[in-house]
Amino acid sequence: MSTESFAFCPRCAKPLVERLVADDGGAVNRRACPDETCGFIQWGNPVPAVGALVEHEGEIILARNRAWPDGWFALVTGYLEACEDPKAAVVREVKEELGLDVVETHLIGNYIFQRKNEVMLCYHAVATGTVKLGAELAEYRRHKPAELKPWPRATGFAVADWMRARGLAFEFVDFAASAAPRK
Repeated sequence: MSTESFAFCPRCAKPLVERLVADDGGAVNRRACPDETCGFIQWGNPVPAVGALVEHEGEIILARNRAWPDGWFALVTGYLEACEDPKAAVVREVKEELGLDVVETHLIGNYIFQRKNEVMLCYHAVATGTVKLGAELAEYRRHKPAELKPWPRATGFAVADWMRARGLAFEFVDFAASAAPRK
């Protein structure tokens, strides 16, 4: 579930109300259907998404979405389709957004992206081919692995973990002062 809040029950169309609902830790306030026989509760579960730290010809590619301001670059990201394996989603997203073929994937880790209520499953993806930007991207930049500058948010933590695992020194970019908001 994204951060959107339903006004009406998606099952029976009654207006949702705020009420206490039993949870593992006691009771929590949630939007829920007032009809006890319907039973719908909006839990607000996070949406699963993937992030790909794409290695191509020994360099790391960071991309800028068309909707982002100039200077904002991050990992290639996308949402999982229903019943899709996360590794398959990485392969699909890299192909859709960069036109590259992924030949290896390695899990970096899982990270919460609070602003959009997403769980990011981040992978290191080694890719081959010629970069051809998909419709969602405005541009991309190549970086030597040791020159990456992680940002203190979701996929930036994945970059830091990837660099740390390789013994590469890094400092987080001051997010407020930089032009890189990123997922």
